[in-house]
Amino acid sequence: DDEYARMHLDAKPGPYVMLAVSDTGHGMDRDTQRRVFEPFFTTKEQGKGTGLGLSTVFGIVKQNAGHIWLYSEPGVGTTFKIYFPEVTQVVERPPLAKAPESSRGNETILLVEDDEQVRQVAHTILQRAGYQVLVASNAAEAMSLAEQQKRRIHLLLTDLVLPRVGGRELAKRLQETRPELLVLFMSGYTNDSVTVHQLLESDAAYLQKPLTPRALKSRVREVLSGIEPETRTSGAA
Repeated sequence: DDEYARMHLDAKPGPYVMLAVSDTGHGMDRDTQRRVFEPFFTTKEQGKGTGLGLSTVFGIVKQNAGHIWLYSEPGVGTTFKIYFPEVTQVVERPPLAKAPESSRGNETILLVEDDEQVRQVAHTILQRAGYQVLVASNAAEAMSLAEQQKRRIHLLLTDLVLPRVGGRELAKRLQETRPELLVLFMSGYTNDSVTVHQLLESDAAYLQKPLTPRALKSRVREVLSGIEPETRTSGAA
């Protein structure tokens, strides 16, 4: 309403859709609340969090002309209220990038994903598409597999955010001994989010989660074949 808009300089009066998320956890003090949306700020132990989750949420909300309201009490819990402007007109989706004629292959792929369920799904999809798949849950396992592997590894398919050593650093280390190695990063961050642009070069191959069989096979084939779409590919079918 008008009163809320006056209190928040970038807000405009009008109808909004509100999403509220609450918990009964530890809560946050005022200093933490002031910093909670800063990139890389986290209250978790070292190695337990990246500090990118809420900053990514903040970026997505702002990109869509929305607002976040935060209330928290130590020992009581936290509530986030997210407001998005109501949209009444039909939004036209851009056409999907043309997929390669065949999404199958026989190359060797090193898959690195710390989420067990996502790892298993991606492994199954790629294996059924004919690829030879090496599987690791973190960077250390991936480095060990690469050292043991005598034949060529054509593609590193890695989550962008991994425990201890992230996907970008892993790719850099592997390419020191395998300069021909192609890399495809994946993450739940939106492909145009502030976080992705902070962590990746603009020409880096990227696939947004959640993964679908069609999108995963198509994007892998594109990277292996040297086909670059005009924009980064989303994981949605």
